This record gives sequence, structure tokens and C-alpha cells, in this order.
Amino acid sequence: MTIKEIAALAGVSVSTVSKIMNGKDGNINPATRSRVLKIAKEHHYEPYSTIKNITAPKKFLIGLLLNSFCSSNRMIEGVLETAQKCGYQLLIFNSIHSLSQELKHITALCNSRVDGVIWEPVSGQSTEYEHFFSKQNIPVCYINAPDDIPSYSIDFVKAGYAMTKELIDQKHTRITCLLQEGDPISSMILEGFQKCLYDYKIAFEKQQILYSPIDNCYTSLIAHGITGVISAYYSHALMLYEQLVNLHYYIPSSLSLVSLSDTEEYAHYPHISCIQVPYHEFGRHVCEALILQCEKSPQSSPPSLFTPAYTLTHKKSIRIPSFLRMKKLVVAGSIHMDLTFIVNRLPQAGKTTEILTSVISVGGKGVNQSVGAAKLGREVSLIGKLGNDFDSSLILNTLEKEHVTAHGIYRDMNVPTGKAYIYTGEDGESTITVLSGANQNLTPEDIRKQEHLFANAGFCLLSTEIPVDAIIEAARIAHSSDVKVILKPAVLQTIPDELLALTDIFIPNQKEAATLCPHEDSAEKQAEYFLQKGAAAVIITLGHKGCYLKNKEEAHFFPAENFASIDTTGGADAFICALASYLTEGYPICKAIRIASYAAGFCVSRQGVVSALVDRSTLETYITQHDPSLL
Repeated sequence: MTIKEIAALAGVSVSTVSKIMNGKDGNINPATRSRVLKIAKEHHYEPYSTIKNITAPKKFLIGLLLNSFCSSNRMIEGVLETAQKCGYQLLIFNSIHSLSQELKHITALCNSRVDGVIWEPVSGQSTEYEHFFSKQNIPVCYINAPDDIPSYSIDFVKAGYAMTKELIDQKHTRITCLLQEGDPISSMILEGFQKCLYDYKIAFEKQQILYSPIDNCYTSLIAHGITGVISAYYSHALMLYEQLVNLHYYIPSSLSLVSLSDTEEYAHYPHISCIQVPYHEFGRHVCEALILQCEKSPQSSPPSLFTPAYTLTHKKSIRIPSFLRMKKLVVAGSIHMDLTFIVNRLPQAGKTTEILTSVISVGGKGVNQSVGAAKLGREVSLIGKLGNDFDSSLILNTLEKEHVTAHGIYRDMNVPTGKAYIYTGEDGESTITVLSGANQNLTPEDIRKQEHLFANAGFCLLSTEIPVDAIIEAARIAHSSDVKVILKPAVLQTIPDELLALTDIFIPNQKEAATLCPHEDSAEKQAEYFLQKGAAAVIITLGHKGCYLKNKEEAHFFPAENFASIDTTGGADAFICALASYLTEGYPICKAIRIASYAAGFCVSRQGVVSALVDRSTLETYITQHDPSLL
């Protein structure tokens, strides 16, 4: 297209088009200039100038001169997207932190007659080369330049402030800042961190700054009582995350963590809460500013900080500090796949029993109690052992779905996951046979490795479908950690006196009580026997008759709540996890037993165990309607 055709389309003279395209348009109306440039860009017009002068004609070409490509891919995408949208092409150069390389690129940009340059200088000396651009009237937008050079930059001070405030909002006051020494971004993050602490009247100490490399840094975090960390770089946050996991400390239960991240992929796994650095939006912002200068728009403005609204990708790695949370529960017990057979009558010796239907589900007393507690709103950790088979994956997926912390679960490569074969009759009563599998290989050493899980726990729930020496070790650790022990003596023929002496609440059913105390024939006398052996309190569950409590202060029978019995398999586990949950909240034992009886009633009125366990909202809504004084 010729200059005459451009002039005709724009409704101006050829002389006006020539002046605009050659940069001699100082007296031309801005609207006219914009109209001519728009038409020229749309028709890819490049003028041929017969007049030799210093000013080059418009080429609709922008230069991007970077100090380094590090962390800039998304910014480049933003610049390119905006340039193309506005009808410009882009030349990209990387100085690789070299002044000599930078000068070569400046020469190339001038020879290419670019209309403008986005320039990230290598150092303060770089500005000595600016005259090469000014001689050719090439406008420059500096980015990330030294303080004495007006430039565009991202407001990392605000990012540091935003990350710190997220932790303060979760009641953290002992926060550290993970930085890279001598790094400009880290310096700005630190400034925002200090400003936020000052605004919220939290004292700042030098010990609150942590510089990479971060090997063995958790010692320092513990020594200074740190509960939350903000990190200037995701890679550093990831190294800290992995180091903590290796030391059996977990995020966010042990420590809250927030980080900047420069790519969206970082937000997915592991689950570190991130503030995204808005490089893409920044690139668009700077490119728009440069094009306004290139086209001499009156809307152009001087360089400034780019200050977006910083928001977290998610809050999965942030919680209130552990010492402010309600005490959690620790469960050490069996993990099974349950095979439940519905029969018209329970199997008997010499008789064939027809199976009416069958169900496969996740089970085991350890799983049942931990899932039940989680459904009631408790933070709960499970210690146990699985095999290396498909069943183990199903179980771990279920625990994750039910929000049970599974860090204390081991895999045994040599044996299968345990299985329970459950026969349930039409009256709801059941008979259970167990293939222990990996459960039988849980050792005292396995328990000791998970000692950190007992920190800030209120109760430890133990069941004896795992080896007795492992149970005793768990009870010892619980008592040394000031954690109360609730013991369910499934499958035991005898019980060590040492274990009873470490038990705060002993909960056998009437058959288990009769097996362990065969010389007594009543719940009252059996309970007294267990108290004499060292248990602090005894609750004997009596099925549809309710339960019997005896401790040093009182002795009571409690009736069962009025629920139809469909499957009694998980009734005791539902009772135990509800009892522990409400005792943790400070309920007296008699009220906690009555609440637990409702939870057990819900469970036995449904088929299965894990799926039958009641959630807190359903339980408390029902109690409010039928027994409002209880809550």
C-alpha cells in the first residue's frame, strides 16, 4: 500500500502521513496521529523515506533487552501478547549479566531501527549507553533498574506484606522470613515483612530472618518458637517442606508456610500456599506504557511500581498455631479391608450358611476410630501398617478423603494388607474373623518413630488387633507426653498388668470382659477387677443394654439410645471416638458417654462401618431435637 492510499484511508494529506511515520509530528492532533498509525499497522505499511535524517521511520518493532531470562518467561509472554495486539513485532535480547554483551545488543537494536525499547539494565553503568537510543529518538522504558534510575518494577514490598498478613490473620506472631542473601527481591520481601509486623505491633528480631541454604534449619525454627514461614522463592520453600517431612514434621500441622511462586504449576503439589508473581500482567503493563510513548499518546505516564492485588492460590499450608488449636487425637490400631457377608443366621459348626449379599469396604479398628473422630471435627493421626498391594492404595485414598493424617502409616513390602471377614445376621449381631497381615508387623520402634504425633494430643486410642508390645510402647509415649489413653481389648485372651496401669479408660464389651475376667460374672465386679489391676476408669459396653461406667468417684449404668440395630460391627468404635472427641472438648465423662451412645446408635442403625459413622452436624442436630440439655 502506498502513502497516498494510507492518506486517503485516514482522510489526511500525504504530508501529514509522512510526518507521523517519520516522527516529525509534534504539531499534529493526537487523534489524527492515532488514526494514521492504526491504519498503517493494519496494512503493514513501511514508508520509504527519501529524506536522510536522524529520525528513522516507523517500523512497528519493539526491542526487549533483558539482563537475564531468569523468571521472565511469563513477562516475555505478556510483552509479546500486548505487542502483537497493538500491531507491533518484538525483538528479544538476553545480556546474560554482561555489560559488553548488552552494548552489542543496543547496537543491534539501533541498527534495526526499533520504535521503542523495554530495557532491564545489567547495572547502573548501563545508562551510559542510553545516548545511543536518544540520538535516534527511540523511547526507553526501564524495568527493574537500580534505585537512581526511574523504572517500572513489581511491588515485592506489598507481596511480602501480603504473605505476612496471611499468617498474622491465622494468629501467628512468631514468623520467619526465608530469603536469599544479596538478592533485590528478597530485600523488598523483607521490607514488606517488617512493615507488616510493625503495623500489627509485633516485635521484629534479627533471628526471624533465615537465609538459604537451609540445611538443618528446623533446629533454628524450634529454638525461636517459629510457627509460620514466608519464603521469597518457591524453590526454597520446597526444600524446607521436604526437609521437614524427612524429620517427621508436617505442614501445616507443625508449621504454616507461604511462598511467592513464579509459575502457576507450583501451586498444585506439594500443597504450598502461594502468591503468584504477576510477571505476565507486568509485561503487558510495561509494553502498553512503551507503545503509548512510541505513539506520543497524551495518556502516557512516568514509570511507577506495578501493584496488583495479591491473593493466595489456596490455604492448604496455613493453619492457626498448634498451641491454639484444640487438642488432637492419636490412634494406633489395625487397618483392614473388610469383607462383610450378610447372612440369615451366623455361621455355626457343622452347618452351611448361605450368604445373602457381600460388601467390601475399608475397616479395622484403627481406621474406624480415626475416621469417626475426623467426622466429628477432630484433628486425628493414625499409626498403623499396610501391605504393598492394591488394598493399601484404596485405604490411603479413603483416609485422605476423610481428612485423617496418615503420616504415621507404614508399608510392609513382604505381607499383604490385613483383612477382616465379617458375618452379619438379620438381627444386626456379627461375628468377625481377622487375617492380621501387615498389622502383625507393627513394632515398638515404628511407634517410637512417630512420637512427634503425640504433641498437643488429648487422647491416644489403642486397640489390640496390633502386637501388644507396640500397644504398650504407644501407651508409654502417651503418658510421657501427658496424653490420656483409651484402650479397646479386641482379640486378647489375657491383658498385661503394665498395659492396664497405663490405661486411663478401659473399654471392653461384655464378652471381652468375661474373657479377661472369667472368675467374675457381672459388669460391676469385672469393672472393679480392672480398676484393681490399674485402669483409671472402666466402661463395659453391653450392646442393646447400654454400658456400665466405674471409676474411683462413681459407678453408673447408661441405657442404650433407641436406634434400630442393622449392623453392630462398628458400634464400639463409634462410641470410643465420640467419647474421646467430647472429653477433649471438656465435657464431663457422664455427658460424653451419653453423647457417645447416640453416635453408636447412629452407626449400628446403618450398614457397614466407615460409611455408617456419624458426622458432627447430624449428631448434634439429632441430640438438640431429642436431648437438648446434653450439649
